[in-house]
Amino acid sequence: MLEDGGKVGGFALIGEDLHRNILSRLPALSYASAACVSCSWNRLCNQILSRPKLLSALSLNPSLEAAVDEALDKVLSEPIRPDFAIVCFGLKWKCSIMMNTHELVRKRLSSRIPIITYVAHGVIGSEAITDEFREVQRMEDEDCLIGESCKCNSSANTNSGIVIIVGFMPGMKVSAIPFFQASEEPPEVRMIEKFVAEIEDYTASVSGCASPTGILMFADEFSDMKPLLDKMDYALSEKTFIVGDAGGCFLYSCGDDFTILGGIEHFQAYQNRKCTAVALVFATDRHKSHGMEEIKFDLAMSNGVAPVGPIYKGASVRLSRSKTFPYSTSTWLTARREGSLEKFDGHRILHDIENEMENDISCYDLYIGVNKRRKCSIGSRKAKSVSSLVFHEVLGGDEEYLFVKGDGIKTGDTFRFYHPDPETALLSCNKVFEELRVLKQGKENGDKEVVFGGLLFSCCGRSESFLGRQNADSSAFLENFPGVPLAGMFCSGEIGRGNSISTLQDDDGQSHPRTCLHVYSSVYLVMSYTPKPLEY
Repeated sequence: MLEDGGKVGGFALIGEDLHRNILSRLPALSYASAACVSCSWNRLCNQILSRPKLLSALSLNPSLEAAVDEALDKVLSEPIRPDFAIVCFGLKWKCSIMMNTHELVRKRLSSRIPIITYVAHGVIGSEAITDEFREVQRMEDEDCLIGESCKCNSSANTNSGIVIIVGFMPGMKVSAIPFFQASEEPPEVRMIEKFVAEIEDYTASVSGCASPTGILMFADEFSDMKPLLDKMDYALSEKTFIVGDAGGCFLYSCGDDFTILGGIEHFQAYQNRKCTAVALVFATDRHKSHGMEEIKFDLAMSNGVAPVGPIYKGASVRLSRSKTFPYSTSTWLTARREGSLEKFDGHRILHDIENEMENDISCYDLYIGVNKRRKCSIGSRKAKSVSSLVFHEVLGGDEEYLFVKGDGIKTGDTFRFYHPDPETALLSCNKVFEELRVLKQGKENGDKEVVFGGLLFSCCGRSESFLGRQNADSSAFLENFPGVPLAGMFCSGEIGRGNSISTLQDDDGQSHPRTCLHVYSSVYLVMSYTPKPLEY
């Protein structure tokens, strides 16, 4: 600027380096305003914010409004241009509170970027006020139904945690794409194929290729994501990561698209259709500047279940659909032990498993892991045979059948029982720690990659009482990447698909077939980039 008499003064006297240093200390709103002052200021601001950034903050303030302000103030306390935001509750709030919170975040960030407000089983992150890292699970007696059936009022709700995650991804485009299905039926093939096509069309328009870099997936707890994930796994590139939670409730906005989901009446006029999932799609921008860094994502998995008992083969299979909850299905089956012709009923199978475990199995969550080999195709594409391991929760059994949650099991499918096992979980946590340590060394010694953030999706069953120590899952990341933001949520159906640096194995050392929807697991998404010289 020019002072009286035409002499140069003000910021022009301090030099660009000091000027840049001052601008880099501004909070996000002041930084955005500074970028509009002049061309030279805009250039300096672009230099400051030229590399990927992930910011997050957690608040446990008992006032929801104050908690949102605390978390937002923290994530906006330094320069950032948000490309997406995730707002995660640790408590099931009434839908009106979800809407108000979402709108508050939308106004302070941007109405143009994709924002997802999500109700999970707990939140993970660093506290906004103290910077203390916390894993906060929702207590069962805090559960509050969403919608008209909710009997509580907003003043009665106390905050059990909210975490806000904001990302800046230069060189990438991010968009929210919803999945709709018929309101009274399980997911239809045509709706699934339409959803996959929308992801591919968006990615092609942005990057020129069909498969995105990755997807963060959030789904309604009453929906069955297995058929959808199977199609996505078939259609998308092996390099496309898919992580998230298949068991929550959410609301999203992306520009003018604004919807409430997850069993709540939504605001868009989609007659006879229900939106049960939303995909936050990350695609490389083919028009990005040549000097921009490539963003890389690495996946790691911690297993928490152990196999028990012999391998069975389905002998007779029946499907049962709930009249009360149209999306809820269960499978009734009898089975034979592998190599035997004798057919076992539900009581016999569960009795044998109880003897194997030498305990009362009613005290445990119990699953069967079904090995499925199916033909999969989309539209006119060539069908191919796909093998997968799918977990089904055991509901019980009688003198005729074993009852398990979900469908898709066929006569002749082989399966084995799995139960949550703290020892397996801790050993797996230690393995992930070592794998992340090797990953860190490779990034530091190879292309000098910089890890700038991490997301953690952990099963709500992996509590401190289960694992035996505090922050057991988070520590694998935090100890390897100190000072790097990590945030996430506790899930009820962890989604994890991609080229993981971890491989789940049974006690005999055999690797699992492909699994996209996990139980008692933790899924880590590590974000990094290779720095390129900044041009001043």
